[in-house]
Order: sequence, then C-alpha cells, then structure tokens
Amino acid sequence: MPRRILDSLARARHVALALAGSVCLLNGIGAPRPLHAQSTAPAGRIVGRVIDVASGLGLSDVGIQVVGTTLGAMSGVDGRYTIASIPAGTVTLQFRRIGYTPKTVTGIMLGADRTLAQDVTLSTAAITLAAQTVTASAERGSVADALDAQRTATGIVNAITAEQIAKSPDSDAAQAVQRVSGVTVQDGRYVFVRGLGERYTVTQLNGARMPSPEPERRVVPLDLFPTGMLQSVTTAKTFTPDQQGDFSGAQVDIRTREFPARRTFTWQSSAGYNGGVTGQSILGSVNAGGEPFAMGRSNRALPALVRSAGNFQHIELTQGDKNRLVGTFRDAWTPGQRNALPNGSMAMSVGGNDPILAQRIGYLLSGTYSYSEELRTGQRRALAQRGSTPGTTNEIDRFEGSTANQGTLWGGLLNLSTLLGGATRVSLNNTYNRTSDNDARVERGSFENEGIAARIDRMQYVERSVRSSQLAVEHQLGERHRIDWQVTTSGVRRDEPDRSEFVSEIVNPGAANEQQLWLSTGNGGAVRTFSTLTEDANEGRANYLLTFSGFGRPQMLKVGGLWRGTDRDADSRSYSISAPRISLADRALPASQLFDGRFTTPTSSVFEIAPLSQGGAYSASDRLTAGYLMADLALSDRLRLITGARYERDDLTVNAQSTLGQPVVTQKLWNDLLPSAALNVKLGEYQSVRVSVSRTLARPEYRELSPIKSRDVLNGDDLEGNPNLVRTRIDNADIRWEWYPDAAEIVSVSLFAKAFSDPIERVYKSAGAQRFLAYVNAERATNYGVEFELRKGLGMFAQALRALTAFTNLTVMSSTITLGDSARQASTNPSRAMVGQAPYVLNAGLTYASANGATSATLLFNRVGDRIDAAGDQPLPDVKELARNVLDLSLRFPLAGALSARFDARNLLDAPYQTVQGTVVREYWRTGRTIQLGFQFRP
Repeated sequence: MPRRILDSLARARHVALALAGSVCLLNGIGAPRPLHAQSTAPAGRIVGRVIDVASGLGLSDVGIQVVGTTLGAMSGVDGRYTIASIPAGTVTLQFRRIGYTPKTVTGIMLGADRTLAQDVTLSTAAITLAAQTVTASAERGSVADALDAQRTATGIVNAITAEQIAKSPDSDAAQAVQRVSGVTVQDGRYVFVRGLGERYTVTQLNGARMPSPEPERRVVPLDLFPTGMLQSVTTAKTFTPDQQGDFSGAQVDIRTREFPARRTFTWQSSAGYNGGVTGQSILGSVNAGGEPFAMGRSNRALPALVRSAGNFQHIELTQGDKNRLVGTFRDAWTPGQRNALPNGSMAMSVGGNDPILAQRIGYLLSGTYSYSEELRTGQRRALAQRGSTPGTTNEIDRFEGSTANQGTLWGGLLNLSTLLGGATRVSLNNTYNRTSDNDARVERGSFENEGIAARIDRMQYVERSVRSSQLAVEHQLGERHRIDWQVTTSGVRRDEPDRSEFVSEIVNPGAANEQQLWLSTGNGGAVRTFSTLTEDANEGRANYLLTFSGFGRPQMLKVGGLWRGTDRDADSRSYSISAPRISLADRALPASQLFDGRFTTPTSSVFEIAPLSQGGAYSASDRLTAGYLMADLALSDRLRLITGARYERDDLTVNAQSTLGQPVVTQKLWNDLLPSAALNVKLGEYQSVRVSVSRTLARPEYRELSPIKSRDVLNGDDLEGNPNLVRTRIDNADIRWEWYPDAAEIVSVSLFAKAFSDPIERVYKSAGAQRFLAYVNAERATNYGVEFELRKGLGMFAQALRALTAFTNLTVMSSTITLGDSARQASTNPSRAMVGQAPYVLNAGLTYASANGATSATLLFNRVGDRIDAAGDQPLPDVKELARNVLDLSLRFPLAGALSARFDARNLLDAPYQTVQGTVVREYWRTGRTIQLGFQFRP
C-alpha cells in the first residue's frame, strides 16, 4: 500500500479518536469529567506523563482512553494527564497520537480511592499501523530506568535518583553524588568531576544557578542539601548551548522533590552511634547559645566597639581604650570537656494533589533536622623542609592532637504546582537550608625555628545558609510551540564569628614539673577572627521550543536567553592580643583567667591589641547576559544532530580593601561565543553512541581577583588575589557508547579530552624572606581519560541470584599543566598534574531487593587515587592526598504495616585521611565507624 495512503488512514483514525477524547473537559489540574455518568462503585484515579521515547520530552495532545469505559483525557503541557473516577480493579489504557505508534498498557492494578502514577512512552510511527501492547510493570520499568535523564539527554549525563538515594546511607547531596562515575568529593562537600577542581563545576538548584557561600571558592558545598529533600541529582558532563557556559567538568543540577500523586504523610527518625565518640568525654567548644540549631552567629558577633575602631589607623588609642577593646571579646579561648551525644535525625513531609477553590493543586511541605558528632583521632600535622640530600624531605613543626566536631543540618521546602487549562503548568519552589560546624581542637608539638614546644587551642564555628524561591511556568501552544520561563531569587550567607586561637609555650614538656606559659609576644599568641560573607542572586530565563517536520521526521529548534545579577559582600577581620610586659607568673595563668577582666581594669597596662594585615573586605557586582540558538535535528531514524552556539557577556566589578591598605577596584568585561555540536547515533533499540565537541570557559572567582591577603590558621600560608587574572577557555571532546540490555541495566564506555588555555592555578610566590600563595594564569593544560559504567542483574547466572544487582563505575584519567614563565615562580614542577587530579576513581556496589521491593540491602565501595592537594614550592615536592578505601552498608526492611526500618553502617574500614609531602606526613587522622538505626512511618 502506498505510504501516503497509510498516512491518510493514520490521520483519519487519530482524528476520530481525538474528536472523541476532546469531549473530555479538563477540570483543575487537568482531571477530566466522565463522558457519561459512571456507577457509584469504588473508583480511583490515574495520573502520569506521556513521553517521546527518542527525545525524552513530554507529548501533548495524546488521546488516552480507559478501555471498556467512556473515560478518557488528552495529555497537556509536558505530556501530563489525569483520569479520575475510574472503577477500581484491573485497568487497561490506550494511548494514540498522530505520527506515533499506538500503545496499549495492560495490567494496571487500581485500588479504590487510590491514585496511581503511570508514565508511558510512545515511539514515532513506522509504515505499519500495528499497535504496541505492554504490561504496566514493563512500562513503568522502561520509564524509570531506560528513559531516565541519562538515556534521553542530548549530552552525556549521569543521575542519582531518589530511589537510589533511599537505598544508600547517604545523608546529603555531597555523599550521594560521589556515587556518580568520575566524581570525587573533597572535604566532604566540594565536588570534583573528572579530576578537575571545583572552579570547573557549576551547581544549580531546580535549574537555576546557586551562589557560593565560600569566601575563596566558587563551588557550592553540596552538604547543604539533605537527601530527604532531593528528587534527583543530575550531573551533565558535556555542554549544549542551553546550558550555562562556565563549566567544563560538570553541571550539577539538584532537583527538590515534586508533589506525590496522592496525599501522603511521611515521618522518619534515626539515631546513630560512633564507636570512638558516642558517650565518650571529648573536646567541646565554649558555646554562646543557638549552636544546636545553627543559630549561633548573633551571640558571637564582632563587638560593636571593636567594629567602630576600624583598622585603628585614624585613631589614637590610649591604654584605657585598649583595655576596653580587649574586654569586649568573649572570655572563650580554650575548649573544655563534654560527653558526646549520639547522632540523630528527624524528617517529616506531607504532600498531595487536592482541589482548592475548584483548582487542583499539587503540594509538598517537608522539613528535616540532623545532628552529628565526629572526632578526629590520631590527628597529626607537620611541615616539610629540604633534607640533607637532594630529593629528600625532613619533618618540622610536628603537632599531634584531636578535633571534635558538632554538626547541624536542617532545612525545609514548600513546592506548589498546578495546571491551568491543561496547556499551562505553574510551579513555585521554595527551599531553605542551614548548617553549622562547631570545631574544638587541641594539639601539642614544637616550632623548630623558634626552638620551643607549644600547645595550640583553637575553636572555630562556621554557619552557612542557602535560600531559593523560584516561579516556573510552562506553556504548551498546540503541537508545535512550547515556551517555558522562570524567575529565581536566591542567596547564601556564611558566618565564621569569633574564631579563637590561643598558643602556649610548654616548659619541660612531659616532665612532672611541666609548665604552660602563654606565648604573649608577637602576633600569634592570642588571635580572634570574625568573617562574614553574603551573596544574593536574581536570575530570569526564557526558552522557546519549536517542533516542525523535516526529512520526514519531527525536528526541534530551541532559542532562549538568560540574565543574572549577583552581588557579594565579604569581610574578614583578625585581631591579635599580646602582653609584652606581663610577668612570668601571670603567663602561667589559664586563658580563662588571663581574660576574665583582671588585666583590663582602668589602671591596668598589660594588653596590646592590633588588627592583623591578613584580612580585609571585598565586594563584587556581577552582571551576566546570555542568549543561545540550538537545533535538535533527526537526520535519519538513527542519526540525531544537536548543534548551536551560546553568547555570554559578563560585566564584573570587584572592590577590595585590605585591613591596613587602600581600596583597589578591578573591572572585567568578557564577551564569549561558545559553539557546540553533538551527534547521537542509534545502533539499535537499546544501544547508541554519542559524540560531542564544544568550547566552554571558566572565569576567576571574585576572591581570586581581590589583591588582599588572608590567612586561615596559625603558621599557615598567606593567600593573595591577583587582579590581572584572565578567564580560561576550554575545548572539549567526548565520545560515549551506551547499551541498555534491560530496564534497570546499563553498560557504557566514554572517552573524554579537554584542552585548557590560560588555566588558573594556585602557586607559591616569594616576597623577600616570605612566601605566600597566589593565583596565576598558567600557559596551558590538558585533561583526558576513559569512563566505564556497568549495572547488571545477576539473574543471568543463576535463578537464585535474580534479586541481586551489581554495579560499578571506573574513571581513569590524566592531566598535565604547563605553568609557563609568568606562572613558574618557585614551583617545583613547571609541568605536572592539575591540582585535585586523581588518576582514577572507582565506585562499586551490590544491591539486594526482595520481590515486592520492601526489603533491600546495598553494599557500597569507593576509592579515589592519590591526587595533588597543593603544588609544591622549590625544592619541595607536591603535597598529595593519598587514596583511601571506603565501605558502606545500608539495609531497608518492613516492620509492621506502614512502619519500616533502616540500618546504616558508614566508613566500615575506617581508613585514615592522609596527605604527604615526600616522606613527611602533612596531615593524618581517622574518624571512626558510624552505625545508625532509623524508622520510617508512611501510611
């Protein structure tokens, strides 16, 4: 039969069905009214999405009918549909749309007064008109796995879903995302992808850029986001024009949970035990109030009198003024002892999809709180110096001790969504998270150059918060046109108030007559530091998608624009207190007595106070405008070309002022055109190859452009910004083969290569006898590697193993950076691996799931190879963080009715954290094993 006749028959058949389905009137969120009165028998509701199998996009105007009834609906924006008042029992649905193969889904078990979610995929029609019939379970499996973001994305994508997170012991997004191929997490919160530093990773929340709360980093710490609030974490590793152009490693998009199809209530709590911490007497900070709720900054604020004195340069301080200034600080210098509490968490959420004033609204309200205790035992640190023979290192300034940490994380979200007329979807997403780290550290050692033994007491409290509110609207204008836009306001705050450092000289260490005397001279014996950072961002974006016919197939053209305004203010002030004239007997007093007021009376003349030069303030005003054009072209049944370009204009002004210096203004204006092209080749029903090339960039972080000096810890390196930095351009190439042998299985191999022009690196510089860290543009760098991913059910080996699934991902990579003459300075290796580059990352796991899914067990393994933590300065080698093995276990099992339990065991191997420089151990500690038992109630 000629093709045009078949096409005519298909159109006539679909038009007839569409005419019947269009009689259904959408009510509220799109729930149709029945064509005829139905019986009063028990009924339920089915909701879901209809998705294009090739592109992963939702399909509108699909006719849906409940077989054997007159009930039906038409899919609306993003392919969403709702059918209400369906008689309870076994249900069969038919899906039809012009140009697509009809599909019948059987075996849908619908309970009375229940809401069932049923997503469906449709394939473009071939010559035949034969319909496809599948079971409901098979269809749900293909949508949940084979049609996830990884398979349908235009580029190379990896995703962690809520289902996977629920089966792991991970408590925040940073722990969850480290399961992704090629991803490493530094310091428990900063994400490195393919061995690239955090500057090459962009973090988004629900598709909008998140500002960073870190004063010297561009990255967003992912431990800010509890896993209980996450729907998915998607990591895009290749660039397309509709993405923001300043990433090369990855774009991490955190999606908060959507509302459920039916009204639900969930409550869960857990309690945890750390073998070396819980119930033990450990170090404790001198709290000011509010720390258990991450609300301690107001009670630790910089005293108003000290703030009013500024940098002390324009006022003449009398001894009485100095005494009053010293007396305003809290008398909190050294940690005490306390009994460690068990770890614990609690979360609660309520959600649903209910009619409100005749409009059906989807909603989700969720809150979570967690508290944790950690003790770093066996802790030691040291510096390295050149040995007696070339190429060797000797240890100096070794200190041993321990650090106790109290961590708090809480947050909440309120997400709302509704459909207007079936063609417009409106959603409002609101998120607020808050976290704090309360550290107490005591260590003993020696300063080799000064020839003294010493004790250092340090208390540090860091509080961070992130907020985001987003209005997103999607319009489906017929079959061909789609518009979506969103407006987002977000902000972060980081406070490090009242950090204290107190140093004592130890006389006759270890002897019966040992004595500890305050190091009362110089600038390091007693230091208080107050730091704060706020950053606010407003972002608006819009996208238009046109679907048209070409080459006998549907094609897509996408155009859009973005504007983002970011404002940051950062301020860090450090003050040194000394007492050059204090008596030896008074130096022996404990810190709590030295600063209790006895030496700050009007007649006292003991203390001196001065601001330190390692501090200052800076502000940044950043305005980004962007536009793009992208085409998604189906060249044949097997070839899909995605190409286009993005233009970005960034106007940045940074105002910086050191504690004792003059203001410096840095202005940058960057204009960039970023092209990309990707070719997706379909080798079969479940196999494909993706090839992509693109150009991206990396701009300097605001702090890096600020020519002020800062210092993190006593005897640490000074850090200075560089206003002459230029942006980095990166050329990227990727190729990936992937195969989905079954619904929940994948095999893939990827090759990637990146070439950097003017990469930004931290290097050592010298100024006279002093050295400091600085930011410079290196000459060039390369990064390349291979990724392998496997997820396979073990039922193929034996029937008894059907409940087991094994999975692993391995990334092997290498990088080389050439500093060039301008950046070489005192660097040991002018050509070396990039800082943070690990030669390999390995994740592996084994999961057991019962037939009904109620019981599961997951064993997870992670190993990251040795990587450069800091580049060495001549004649010392680079500082490297050594590989460590991490093994976690998680169990989920039902108890009674709606009550279930979870058992998590983290860090079972308790491998040490260790960095080395040559033969010197720069840092070393262990954190202990953590056991946690939790319960969940979900009626």
